[in-house]
Amino acid sequence: MGALTKGRYLVLRGLLLLIYCTASVISKGGATGDAQPDAVPSVQGTLPHFIQEPEDAYIVKSNPIKLRCRAVPALQIFFKCNGEWVHQNEHFSHEYKDLNTGLKVREVMINVSRQQVEDFHGPEDYWCLCVAWSHLGTSKSRKATVRIAYLRKNFEQDPQGKEVPINGMIVLHCRPPEGVPAAEVEWLKNEELVSSLTDDNIDTRADHNLIINEARLSDSGNYTCLASNVVAKRRSATATVIVFVNGGWSLWTEWSACNAPCGRGVQKRSRTCTNPAPLNGGAFCEGMSVQKITCNAPCPIDGGWNEWSQWTVCSSQCERQRTRECNSPVPRHRGKMCEGNSEATENCTDGLCTQSKAFLSTHEIVQNILSSNDVALYSGLGAGIITVAILVVAVMLYRKNHSEYGVDVIDSSALTGGFQSFNFKNTRQGNPLLLNSSMQPDLTVGRTYSTPLCFQDSTDKELFDPLPDIKVKVQSSFMVSLGVAERAEFHAKAPAETFPRDLSRDYCSTMDRRKKGLLTLNGPFSSCKEPLRTTGVFGHHGGRLVVPNTGVSLLVPHGSVAENMSWEMYMVINQGEASVQTLDSCEILLGPEVTYGPPGLDLFCPVAMTIAHCAEVDAENWNIQLKRRTQDSKWEEVMSVEEESTSCYCLMDSTSCHLLLDQPGSYALVGEPLTQAAIKRLKLAVFGTMEVGSMSYTLRVYCVDDTPHAFQGVVAAEKTRGGQLLEEPKMLPFRANTFSLQVSIQDVPQFLWSIKPFTTCQEFSFPQVWCSNQQPLHCAFSLERYSPATAQLSCKISVRQVKGHEQILQVYTAVAETEKESVPFFMQTDCTITSQTGPKAFKIPLSIRQRICATFDTANAKGKDWQLLAQKLHLDRNLGYFAKQRSPSAVILSLWEARHQDTSDLDSLASALEEIGKIHSKSSPKDQDESPFPAVHTLAYNFEYANKMIQLWRNVSRLCLI
Repeated sequence: MGALTKGRYLVLRGLLLLIYCTASVISKGGATGDAQPDAVPSVQGTLPHFIQEPEDAYIVKSNPIKLRCRAVPALQIFFKCNGEWVHQNEHFSHEYKDLNTGLKVREVMINVSRQQVEDFHGPEDYWCLCVAWSHLGTSKSRKATVRIAYLRKNFEQDPQGKEVPINGMIVLHCRPPEGVPAAEVEWLKNEELVSSLTDDNIDTRADHNLIINEARLSDSGNYTCLASNVVAKRRSATATVIVFVNGGWSLWTEWSACNAPCGRGVQKRSRTCTNPAPLNGGAFCEGMSVQKITCNAPCPIDGGWNEWSQWTVCSSQCERQRTRECNSPVPRHRGKMCEGNSEATENCTDGLCTQSKAFLSTHEIVQNILSSNDVALYSGLGAGIITVAILVVAVMLYRKNHSEYGVDVIDSSALTGGFQSFNFKNTRQGNPLLLNSSMQPDLTVGRTYSTPLCFQDSTDKELFDPLPDIKVKVQSSFMVSLGVAERAEFHAKAPAETFPRDLSRDYCSTMDRRKKGLLTLNGPFSSCKEPLRTTGVFGHHGGRLVVPNTGVSLLVPHGSVAENMSWEMYMVINQGEASVQTLDSCEILLGPEVTYGPPGLDLFCPVAMTIAHCAEVDAENWNIQLKRRTQDSKWEEVMSVEEESTSCYCLMDSTSCHLLLDQPGSYALVGEPLTQAAIKRLKLAVFGTMEVGSMSYTLRVYCVDDTPHAFQGVVAAEKTRGGQLLEEPKMLPFRANTFSLQVSIQDVPQFLWSIKPFTTCQEFSFPQVWCSNQQPLHCAFSLERYSPATAQLSCKISVRQVKGHEQILQVYTAVAETEKESVPFFMQTDCTITSQTGPKAFKIPLSIRQRICATFDTANAKGKDWQLLAQKLHLDRNLGYFAKQRSPSAVILSLWEARHQDTSDLDSLASALEEIGKIHSKSSPKDQDESPFPAVHTLAYNFEYANKMIQLWRNVSRLCLI
């Protein structure tokens, strides 16, 4: 080292020795004559030894890090960072005695801030080390690097979705975002962690990639790459993986019999694409499903008589006999037998044989009597045969002339009873939709056809019949065809215009409706069921009640219950009988009837109730109302969803209705069609069961209002039957055009299965479907296989409304009893969660909610108030309801929470706030830099959706200053 540096070093060492000696003298003088049993042992001849050296560290967000050093023996310890001594005032040091060695240990600590690291510009990372002094010299510790931790948002490579065949290899590539320290990668499948430790078929160790060696059907799903370090977690774009199965042919069936009774004909055999059936978009089998070959059926050969035998010897009765046989040729291949007698008898004496005259007289009398009886018998049989033939020909001609839809149409309402009927009544006066509108009504006269239909086994007797009092159409095949034809002609001139109010009986007429016009909200199907009920205890922090798998929930906002109080609240879906007074209107139930309480509930702000509905919402075609049950069990109108009210708020989405309610009670959403274009959504599902020890297989097709609550009844019923869901449920728009719904089975392999006659097409009348009021309708198709070896069934179920929409349900299923699967239930992740309390029940964190309310509840000259918030969140109708609330912003946010409870992000809210911030930032650019939230990153980091919260917090911070 240079002379100057060496001189400074010697001066500093001397000063340290002088200070040490002076301190020792003072210590000894201050303890004159006292013994010192705890004196520190001598450590002469030892350089400082570091017990703890500084370690590499990362600065997260704006939090400083601490570097520590401990050494023994040491007179002083100083930090040196980037080649420069750290100022003495920035050191924090203390001494203590090691109980094991008795030596004094000196510990020193410094803080390194984010600003210090950012300000350093050098060829290497920011570094620090410790220098310790003792009597004999100095010692240096290792260098510890300090780096600013970060993790970029965008992945360098996102995984891409794939479609792979079964047993193929799946490789999903993922390159995480740049970060310090380097991010660790995990894989999620359907939001669950994928581990290669528990599945040998999966490898996640190859350079952040996910490799599935042999794809299985269970490997289909949504895969996400999750990158994380000490700063944050990042999610990649979701890659959808579909494992498909190409279809394969089953074995050929046996050749059928030759279709020609005689001579050249055709034989057939078939196979199905079910070995395996195509899945997840796999290719259908190539080739023919039916093969035909020519055949020669032997023609029938009629029998012929051979020659008569010789006469026998004359007997004592003066007779002789001779015989012949039908063997020239012998009848073969269904040929006719010979006509005539095979025996002959004659008198062999030409009358010379003497017998008693009396005997001869008696014999002649008997022969005469027998001859007369034979004539009468044969005459009667001939007349009967001719009569039957005439009747058969007449029926066939009648069916041919009157059949419009075929001979296999039946009405499925007859499945629940042996005999039902339908009244064809005269039209009423003044109805422009019906013919002969000038005729006066005659409510007492009508034509009724009734005939037995049900050819069912005992297992099919418990069928749903939500409207048992409705009289249905004709039951027998040719009568049904006649009824359909008549109805089609009956409505041929109906114009597409608004329904008159007096059409309510044509829509929802029942036997009791003739009296006063009552609409039953809950029909007989649910009258014996227990109501669906959920309860929870809620305090000041609020929470949420959910009836699983019904589309019904109740949100209790924060602050609605007074502090230091709690209420045990409940919500019930009433499945008993209730009625709504409809008078001349035709109202149907669009969703379940829901009750929440207790009755004496006292809340500071309204609750938000969500009810799923089945209407295609259109103000031109529907009049939808919210009704509430009064104390005397009658129903009163609360509001129309298209009107504005200060007592209640109703927001209609495509599938759900969101209500803001101030008082507990029973509520129902009802709708009245205004035109024939009004649509009610139906959910269609097909289930199948194989009867134990039988060759029969039953298909049940359900038509139910498209709400989760209505479909839950179907699933519960099928679970008790052991039914198997054969096709993903589909939606059918059902129009208010007064036409019926037809369900038919098609493409059944005729050489493998047989179906009961007159059941290939079944029908629901329009009132049955339109006024079903959340109750399931279903019809059944009973098939029987010819051979126990038949293990698959493939067919199509067509569900269509006459002059309306059609939906096809494709059935591919294995019918063996050992291969039956349980009915899949609802797939929501919260299907078992009925009650949530506190912050975890809400999407918006409480602190952010309070900031938003404080910002927008106060009227602002710049227009930045709750009305602007409602406009940006698309809740800017019926503002009078919000205006009367204590905190309009809080009620708006509660409605937003109820509307977005099924989504897991805050994008729409963050985007709305960001848009409002951009509007007002132009008028106050200075205020944006004076944020009242200096620790935005720290607060937002504690939330699960950290990246969303940061953006949300920033927008709130900016808005609060405008």
